[in-house]
Amino acid sequence: MRGLLALLALLLVAACSQPKQVALPAGTKVLALGDSLTAPHGVTPEQAWPALLAQRTGWIVINAGVSGDTSAAALQRLPALLDEHNPQLVLVTLGGNDMLRRLPQGQTIANLGQMLALVKARGAKAVLLATPKPSIAGAVFNNLSAADFYKQVAKEHQVPLIEDALPEVLSNTDLKADQLHPNVAGHALLSKKIFDGLKAIGYAR
Repeated sequence: MRGLLALLALLLVAACSQPKQVALPAGTKVLALGDSLTAPHGVTPEQAWPALLAQRTGWIVINAGVSGDTSAAALQRLPALLDEHNPQLVLVTLGGNDMLRRLPQGQTIANLGQMLALVKARGAKAVLLATPKPSIAGAVFNNLSAADFYKQVAKEHQVPLIEDALPEVLSNTDLKADQLHPNVAGHALLSKKIFDGLKAIGYAR
Protein backbone atom coordinates (compact mmCIF):
# COMPACT_ATOMS: atom_id res chain seq x y z
CA MET A 1 0.00 0.00 0.00
CA ARG A 2 2.83 2.38 0.90
CA GLY A 3 4.53 1.57 -2.37
CA LEU A 4 1.34 2.40 -4.26
CA LEU A 5 0.97 5.70 -2.42
CA ALA A 6 4.59 6.57 -3.15
CA LEU A 7 4.07 5.82 -6.84
CA LEU A 8 0.97 7.98 -6.95
CA ALA A 9 2.88 10.81 -5.27
CA LEU A 10 5.65 10.58 -7.84
CA LEU A 11 3.14 10.62 -10.68
CA LEU A 12 1.44 13.68 -9.18
CA VAL A 13 4.76 15.52 -8.87
CA ALA A 14 5.62 14.64 -12.46
CA ALA A 15 2.24 15.86 -13.69
CA CYS A 16 2.64 19.16 -11.85
CA SER A 17 6.15 19.78 -13.12
CA GLN A 18 5.69 19.57 -16.85
CA PRO A 19 8.49 21.37 -18.70
CA LYS A 20 7.79 24.75 -20.20
CA GLN A 21 7.50 25.24 -23.94
CA VAL A 22 10.71 25.76 -25.86
CA ALA A 23 11.66 29.45 -26.11
CA LEU A 24 11.32 30.98 -29.57
CA PRO A 25 14.55 32.60 -30.79
CA ALA A 26 15.04 36.10 -32.15
CA GLY A 27 13.84 36.37 -35.72
CA THR A 28 10.82 34.13 -35.13
CA LYS A 29 7.76 35.26 -37.08
CA VAL A 30 4.80 35.96 -34.83
CA LEU A 31 1.33 36.96 -36.02
CA ALA A 32 -0.73 39.22 -33.74
CA LEU A 33 -4.30 38.57 -34.90
CA GLY A 34 -6.83 40.94 -33.39
CA ASP A 35 -9.10 43.95 -33.61
CA SER A 36 -8.63 47.59 -32.53
CA LEU A 37 -7.01 46.45 -29.26
CA THR A 38 -4.16 45.10 -31.39
CA ALA A 39 -4.22 47.53 -34.29
CA PRO A 40 -2.56 50.92 -33.75
CA HIS A 41 -5.87 52.58 -32.86
CA GLY A 42 -5.07 56.08 -31.59
CA VAL A 43 -1.33 55.37 -31.44
CA THR A 44 1.38 55.04 -34.05
CA PRO A 45 2.30 51.54 -35.33
CA GLU A 46 5.56 51.78 -33.38
CA GLN A 47 3.66 52.48 -30.14
CA ALA A 48 1.24 49.54 -30.45
CA TRP A 49 1.91 46.49 -28.28
CA PRO A 50 2.91 44.13 -31.15
CA ALA A 51 5.79 46.45 -32.14
CA LEU A 52 6.83 46.81 -28.50
CA LEU A 53 6.68 43.04 -28.06
CA ALA A 54 8.99 42.71 -31.06
CA GLN A 55 11.47 45.05 -29.36
CA ARG A 56 11.38 42.99 -26.16
CA THR A 57 11.84 39.62 -27.85
CA GLY A 58 13.68 40.21 -31.10
CA TRP A 59 10.82 38.45 -32.89
CA ILE A 60 9.31 39.68 -36.14
CA VAL A 61 5.78 40.52 -34.96
CA ILE A 62 3.27 41.16 -37.74
CA ASN A 63 0.40 43.38 -36.56
CA ALA A 64 -2.71 41.82 -38.10
CA GLY A 65 -5.14 43.84 -36.02
CA VAL A 66 -8.13 45.34 -37.84
CA SER A 67 -10.35 47.83 -36.05
CA GLY A 68 -13.92 46.64 -35.75
CA ASP A 69 -13.05 43.05 -36.61
CA THR A 70 -15.28 40.28 -35.31
CA SER A 71 -14.14 36.71 -34.75
CA ALA A 72 -15.92 35.72 -37.97
CA ALA A 73 -14.14 38.37 -40.03
CA ALA A 74 -10.76 37.44 -38.55
CA LEU A 75 -11.40 33.77 -39.27
CA GLN A 76 -12.02 34.63 -42.92
CA ARG A 77 -8.73 36.47 -43.34
CA LEU A 78 -6.59 34.10 -41.27
CA PRO A 79 -5.77 31.55 -44.02
CA ALA A 80 -4.32 34.24 -46.30
CA LEU A 81 -2.28 35.65 -43.41
CA LEU A 82 -0.86 32.21 -42.62
CA ASP A 83 0.00 31.70 -46.29
CA GLU A 84 1.68 35.08 -46.57
CA HIS A 85 3.68 35.15 -43.33
CA ASN A 86 4.08 31.49 -42.30
CA PRO A 87 4.32 32.41 -38.60
CA GLN A 88 5.60 30.08 -35.92
CA LEU A 89 3.35 31.62 -33.27
CA VAL A 90 -0.08 33.27 -33.54
CA LEU A 91 -1.48 35.46 -30.75
CA VAL A 92 -5.29 35.51 -31.02
CA THR A 93 -6.93 38.54 -29.40
CA LEU A 94 -10.53 38.57 -30.57
CA GLY A 95 -14.09 38.43 -29.32
CA GLY A 96 -14.48 41.95 -27.95
CA ASN A 97 -16.51 43.24 -30.89
CA ASP A 98 -18.63 40.08 -30.84
CA MET A 99 -19.59 40.87 -27.26
CA LEU A 100 -20.19 44.56 -27.96
CA ARG A 101 -22.49 43.64 -30.85
CA ARG A 102 -24.16 40.96 -28.76
CA LEU A 103 -23.43 38.24 -31.28
CA PRO A 104 -24.25 34.70 -30.12
CA GLN A 105 -21.58 33.50 -27.73
CA GLY A 106 -21.65 30.03 -29.26
CA GLN A 107 -20.70 31.56 -32.59
CA THR A 108 -17.74 33.39 -31.04
CA ILE A 109 -16.56 30.22 -29.30
CA ALA A 110 -16.81 28.26 -32.55
CA ASN A 111 -14.92 30.92 -34.52
CA LEU A 112 -12.12 31.13 -31.98
CA GLY A 113 -11.88 27.36 -31.95
CA GLN A 114 -11.64 27.21 -35.73
CA MET A 115 -8.87 29.82 -35.70
CA LEU A 116 -6.85 27.90 -33.12
CA ALA A 117 -7.37 24.62 -34.97
CA LEU A 118 -6.31 26.21 -38.26
CA VAL A 119 -3.15 27.66 -36.70
CA LYS A 120 -2.20 24.29 -35.21
CA ALA A 121 -2.98 22.49 -38.48
CA ARG A 122 -0.44 24.75 -40.20
CA GLY A 123 2.21 23.64 -37.72
CA ALA A 124 2.26 26.91 -35.76
CA LYS A 125 1.75 27.48 -32.05
CA ALA A 126 -1.21 29.47 -30.76
CA VAL A 127 -1.83 31.56 -27.67
CA LEU A 128 -5.25 32.97 -26.79
CA LEU A 129 -5.57 36.38 -25.13
CA ALA A 130 -8.77 37.10 -23.24
CA THR A 131 -10.77 40.27 -23.81
CA PRO A 132 -12.81 41.86 -21.00
CA LYS A 133 -16.52 41.24 -20.98
CA PRO A 134 -18.58 44.43 -21.36
CA SER A 135 -19.75 45.50 -17.92
CA ILE A 136 -21.30 48.76 -16.77
CA ALA A 137 -20.20 48.08 -13.20
CA GLY A 138 -16.72 47.12 -14.39
CA ALA A 139 -16.44 50.32 -16.39
CA VAL A 140 -17.72 52.50 -13.55
CA PHE A 141 -15.51 50.93 -10.87
CA ASN A 142 -12.57 50.21 -13.20
CA ASN A 143 -12.64 46.51 -12.43
CA LEU A 144 -13.00 44.64 -15.70
CA SER A 145 -12.58 40.88 -15.96
CA ALA A 146 -12.09 38.43 -18.80
CA ALA A 147 -15.12 36.82 -20.38
CA ASP A 148 -15.58 33.30 -19.01
CA PHE A 149 -15.64 31.52 -22.37
CA TYR A 150 -11.94 32.09 -23.05
CA LYS A 151 -11.01 29.46 -20.45
CA GLN A 152 -13.40 27.04 -22.12
CA VAL A 153 -11.91 27.61 -25.57
CA ALA A 154 -8.31 27.38 -24.34
CA LYS A 155 -9.00 24.16 -22.46
CA GLU A 156 -10.90 22.55 -25.32
CA HIS A 157 -8.17 23.30 -27.85
CA GLN A 158 -5.27 22.83 -25.44
CA VAL A 159 -3.65 26.21 -26.03
CA PRO A 160 -2.19 28.59 -23.44
CA LEU A 161 -4.36 31.48 -22.27
CA ILE A 162 -3.14 34.92 -21.20
CA GLU A 163 -6.21 35.91 -19.23
CA ASP A 164 -5.56 39.10 -17.30
CA ALA A 165 -3.33 41.32 -19.47
CA LEU A 166 -6.07 43.20 -21.33
CA PRO A 167 -8.61 43.34 -18.47
CA GLU A 168 -6.00 44.78 -16.08
CA VAL A 169 -4.80 47.44 -18.51
CA LEU A 170 -8.32 48.44 -19.54
CA SER A 171 -9.39 48.71 -15.91
CA ASN A 172 -7.08 51.70 -15.46
CA THR A 173 -8.43 54.99 -16.85
CA ASP A 174 -4.90 56.43 -16.92
CA LEU A 175 -3.98 53.77 -19.49
CA LYS A 176 -6.91 54.36 -21.85
CA ALA A 177 -7.43 56.81 -24.69
CA ASP A 178 -11.21 56.30 -24.44
CA GLN A 179 -13.62 53.80 -22.88
CA LEU A 180 -12.37 50.91 -25.02
CA HIS A 181 -8.79 51.42 -26.18
CA PRO A 182 -5.37 51.64 -24.52
CA ASN A 183 -3.31 54.80 -24.93
CA VAL A 184 0.47 54.91 -25.44
CA ALA A 185 1.13 54.02 -21.80
CA GLY A 186 -1.51 51.31 -21.98
CA HIS A 187 0.11 49.67 -25.00
CA ALA A 188 3.49 49.84 -23.24
CA LEU A 189 2.17 48.05 -20.15
CA LEU A 190 0.19 45.64 -22.29
CA SER A 191 3.32 44.61 -24.17
CA LYS A 192 5.04 43.91 -20.84
CA LYS A 193 2.14 41.89 -19.49
CA ILE A 194 1.89 39.86 -22.69
CA PHE A 195 5.66 39.33 -22.63
CA ASP A 196 5.44 38.16 -19.01
CA GLY A 197 2.62 35.78 -19.97
CA LEU A 198 4.62 34.37 -22.86
CA LYS A 199 7.65 34.03 -20.59
CA ALA A 200 5.58 32.06 -18.07
CA ILE A 201 4.44 29.78 -20.90
CA GLY A 202 8.04 29.39 -22.04
CA TYR A 203 7.89 30.99 -25.47
CA ALA A 204 9.76 34.15 -24.41
CA ARG A 205 12.89 34.51 -22.34
